[in-house]
Amino acid sequence: MIANIARAGLLLAALAVAGCSESSVTDFVPQHANRQLPAKIVAEMKAKGMNKSSPVLARVFKEEGKLEVWKQKTNGRYDIVASYDICKMSGKLGPKFTEGDRQSPEGFYTVRPGQMNPNSSYHLAFNIGYPNAFDRANGRTGSNLMVHGACSSSGCFSMTDAQIEEIYAFARDAFKGGQTEFQVQSYPFRMTAANMARYRNDPNYQFWAMLKEGYDHFEITKVPPKVDVCEKRYVFNQVPEAGGTFNPTGACPAVTQPQALQTAYQAYKSKYDAAFASATGGDIPAPKPTIAGIKEAAIVSDWTKRRARGERVTLEPPAMAQDGSIVQTTARMGRIDSAEGRRMAALDAAAEAKKKAAEEKAQAIAAAKAAKLASQQQVEIAAVPQPQPAVTEAPTQAAQAAPAEEAGAATKLKKKLLNLFGS
Repeated sequence: MIANIARAGLLLAALAVAGCSESSVTDFVPQHANRQLPAKIVAEMKAKGMNKSSPVLARVFKEEGKLEVWKQKTNGRYDIVASYDICKMSGKLGPKFTEGDRQSPEGFYTVRPGQMNPNSSYHLAFNIGYPNAFDRANGRTGSNLMVHGACSSSGCFSMTDAQIEEIYAFARDAFKGGQTEFQVQSYPFRMTAANMARYRNDPNYQFWAMLKEGYDHFEITKVPPKVDVCEKRYVFNQVPEAGGTFNPTGACPAVTQPQALQTAYQAYKSKYDAAFASATGGDIPAPKPTIAGIKEAAIVSDWTKRRARGERVTLEPPAMAQDGSIVQTTARMGRIDSAEGRRMAALDAAAEAKKKAAEEKAQAIAAAKAAKLASQQQVEIAAVPQPQPAVTEAPTQAAQAAPAEEAGAATKLKKKLLNLFGS
């Protein structure tokens, strides 16, 4: 009897929990996660032959600072429906290499419903799925790389709250319509012939040329490319022959590809090659700063770790110059937010005080030496005999007596002559 009552109680509790859980899914989702797309966008979708719940795709262009939302039309091809200015992102052009390097990812990523976060601390967010199979095959690390709101970024693509509400709504509606996952294509820049020519000497160029093949496939077909990884590289729209599979770190299997796609790709590439050759011969804008591979990523990652520990680090991370030297962009130090930071600040203050005291002591010693030297010079000057002034009175008396003596002699001579010859 007691056991039956206990089982009944457990059953009622389970039903109560189940009912609570079902309602709490809606109760705890913030209202901004359920906001509908503006009527203007809905009208534009309808004009382009898109359903509100049709599949979506996102493209990111880092240099241009744009995030595009593309949506499938009734004919199966995709068309752009919205473009947003990215509010903030950190790092430089180039892929993400390691946790803490502050780089935004570049490559082909997949977002599923479980990666959507309506309760994000950054208003709304979805995880883009970094690292993917390519990243893992190449030893690249990192986590929690998002598209989110709040306009604050350390490796994410950060939007304004109003923007993320619309982007989130596009994805939410597509999932409700049956899409199981959508693709995020992240590029360093629009992969035109002119831009590729600008960066042809960049250390990341080979990686970008690989991404460009997927970019080209989408430009040709306006359908998200099928993406696989083998031999640690991306392959696009390839189907393994019977029994073959793609192994991210293994050899690529024998594959086939639709002939129509091959023909279209070769025609597209011929036009691109001619445009690329033309672009390299003319004046082109200077390239933007790019990450210098895993070495620079490791330097920035170390800065990030020390900053996370609360150490007093510069406000901006260090960078690596083309010659391999480390460049510190600013000498200003960040805030102190930990015991370790305060300890380092105290050490810095003590060192600064010691340096100042040493400078003041050196200045005092120099002033004392200068005063002593001046005093010695005055004593030496006083000890030197001074020349006597010339006497001017005697020469004056002699000069006055000389004419008198001459006159007396003449008088005596005259008297003598008169005596001889008579008066």
